[in-house]
Amino acid sequence: MASTIALDINLTTIGGESRPLEEWVTTFHLASVVLDPYTNESSWVLKTATRVLDAFRGADVRVNLVLTCPAEEATQFLGPLAQEFLVFCDPERAFVRGLGVDTLPAFVFVRGDGSVEAAAEGWNPAEWRAVAKAIAANTAWTAPTIPAAGDPSPFHGTPALG
Repeated sequence: MASTIALDINLTTIGGESRPLEEWVTTFHLASVVLDPYTNESSWVLKTATRVLDAFRGADVRVNLVLTCPAEEATQFLGPLAQEFLVFCDPERAFVRGLGVDTLPAFVFVRGDGSVEAAAEGWNPAEWRAVAKAIAANTAWTAPTIPAAGDPSPFHGTPALG
């Protein structure tokens, strides 16, 4: 995992708006769940990921999903969630490479200066809880319960670069 990510990496929303990371973190840090919609593992954790992100909606952090596919496929994978969350599409996996993650799904907290404050790879509830606690500490918010009833059993995940 990288300790910083380049702020010139472009992130494109599911609606097609593209900006460098630097512009997305001008006002708020990023709390991102990175998913590969082509894997079962990402579908297994989707409900949990959206529950965790939902818990931070009022905090001073931009909650979002990053999907490693084009917008049309992200919409198919997410269904109505595509309208409920800020969704970035990263089909070339530039953001994923910039983070230096090896395994997806991933839960990452990127500060406004590009530092990767906390990150978890795969679905390891203790690691996701640590990321949530880092977000909560930085935003004076309350971290959600991880794991919660209905969350999947821990699993390693799949290769981040496909």
